[in-house]
Amino acid sequence: MGGFLGLFYDLPEINHLKLFKPSSVTTVFSSDNRVITRFYLEKRFPVSITKIPKSLIEALIATEDRNFYNHSGVNLKAILRAIVQDIKAGKFKQGASTLTQQLAKTLFLSPKKSILRKIREAILAVQIERRYTKDEILELYLNLIYLGSGAYGVEAAAQTYFNRSVTDLTLGQAALIAGLPKAPSAYSPLKNPRLAEKRRAIVLRQMRLANIISPQAQILANKEPVTSGSKISPLSNAPFFVSYLKKTLKLHPGLTTGFSNGLNIYTTLDLRLQSIAEASAKNQIQRLRARMKKNGFNNPTPECALIAIDTKTGGILSMVGGIDYLNSEFNRAVQAKRQPGSAFKPFVYATALGLGYSQRNTLMDAPLRYSQGKNKYWQVNNFSRNHSGQMTLRKALALSKNTPVVRLLDQIGPQAVIDFAQKAGISSPLKPYLSLALGTSEVSLLELTSAYLPFANKGIQVTPSCIIRILDVDGRIIFQNSINRQSIMSRQDAAIMADMLKAVIFEGTGKKATHIKKDIAGKTGTTDNYKDAYFIGLSPEIALGVWVGNDDASSLGPYETGAKAALPIWIDYMKSFLDDRPFQYFDIPDGTKLVYIHPDTGKIIPESNSSGVRALIKTKTIN
Repeated sequence: MGGFLGLFYDLPEINHLKLFKPSSVTTVFSSDNRVITRFYLEKRFPVSITKIPKSLIEALIATEDRNFYNHSGVNLKAILRAIVQDIKAGKFKQGASTLTQQLAKTLFLSPKKSILRKIREAILAVQIERRYTKDEILELYLNLIYLGSGAYGVEAAAQTYFNRSVTDLTLGQAALIAGLPKAPSAYSPLKNPRLAEKRRAIVLRQMRLANIISPQAQILANKEPVTSGSKISPLSNAPFFVSYLKKTLKLHPGLTTGFSNGLNIYTTLDLRLQSIAEASAKNQIQRLRARMKKNGFNNPTPECALIAIDTKTGGILSMVGGIDYLNSEFNRAVQAKRQPGSAFKPFVYATALGLGYSQRNTLMDAPLRYSQGKNKYWQVNNFSRNHSGQMTLRKALALSKNTPVVRLLDQIGPQAVIDFAQKAGISSPLKPYLSLALGTSEVSLLELTSAYLPFANKGIQVTPSCIIRILDVDGRIIFQNSINRQSIMSRQDAAIMADMLKAVIFEGTGKKATHIKKDIAGKTGTTDNYKDAYFIGLSPEIALGVWVGNDDASSLGPYETGAKAALPIWIDYMKSFLDDRPFQYFDIPDGTKLVYIHPDTGKIIPESNSSGVRALIKTKTIN
């Protein structure tokens, strides 16, 4: 009696078997509901018994457990037959497990073969049969069983081997899957197609002997190809974005187990634009490599990063973290910290606008140097190596002049600019030196691009996000992204800043983009010795940032500026984004007015004066 009770000791509770939910696949969708990728610990797609074809169920029963609908969990005749065979062989040679016993073993017991385990397995099987219907047992079994090549359950097997749902399986395909439980790895058609074909033939013969199928059906099913799946699992779309998404999920308590909970994750990614971004990056980097080889570089390997963000929601539409994810998983759009160069200058000008400056105000573009102690000086040089004298803030930004912006920073103080840049979204440390105006403090491309958002969004900063919502396996919303908005500058100053950035394209260093016949704005960025090339730009709908450089921060080569190395990628993407969209203008709010000004003196001049440029200013500043 003690030995008998010992068999029952510590057996698992099966009363709540109906509530058992196996690990299942989490699916990631793009913003237009296309599948980007899937996460899983076990590749499983649970399906109802009503969706599983009768041919598959019949094939499984004919092969694995002919008396399934008649026994009460164990088959005593089969057990006695197996014992005789095992005694003759002197080892465990023949099994006698029913489907219910296999389910009990899969759910509750270890796979190690032993007499004790077999007895406990039988006890559990009888208990399961007493509490649940045959269809309930079958449904759980068909969703749990491992079927080779990483597929758990019949739906995953159907998709893995035949690229179709289990509901659409042919007789031959159903027979092949039904034959896999005996040795899933050995009979996987992706690994051993000949063995899989032989095993399928055995299953079909068993079905024919049981009068389940006709001879003609058996012949036709045997002629079917054993697989139409792929031996190589394709890399997910947008791999850098997917990697970023995984890290984001880990920041949300309760979602860390999502990879095995069968969630549906709806993201902000636009797959069409993502494809354009990746293609443009590869094409332009190939051209850059060719130029670098011409300039004597041995086997150059320049890299690229791109980030596109919706100005209203902060949703990340595209993310490129490098040219080849398989070669390097390092995400240069998020993880790399590089000097932004002149792409940082807009934050100096935006801070000045908030302090009462106008883009009509003038600065001197003239030789400039600062003492740094005994016999030490910092000489501020322009990229052009020449000086143009007095000019407006607008012109100084458009031509990316260095001496005027350093003078401006000296006037307003570095800390004011740091405070503004941090409110705009830059979280990396910014050093309070005058060289800050030239972008010497390192930031990520994601930070830099998102910090431009307020200029196109009425002064409102929006926190970038990659998730729209997450649904659980039952379709209930368990996470809904709340758009995090904060006003960091006046609507008027934001509009004027956007207008000044338009001057970069139509009057300054970004002229290559003028053939895009939409309202666009942006800023080039180039660091010393052409180590980094940037173009960060805007339309009323998106902020788009592109970086090009070498991972080791070496030079890209002579004159590989932001306008030459990064802007072409920006143009490709922005043109594709805007082509099929209605024309939208940047905001021109109350309290501002478009006037014509002289680019050097800032004085308002008649529209007929050919030397004038149209500029947005606050109405109260007009005189």
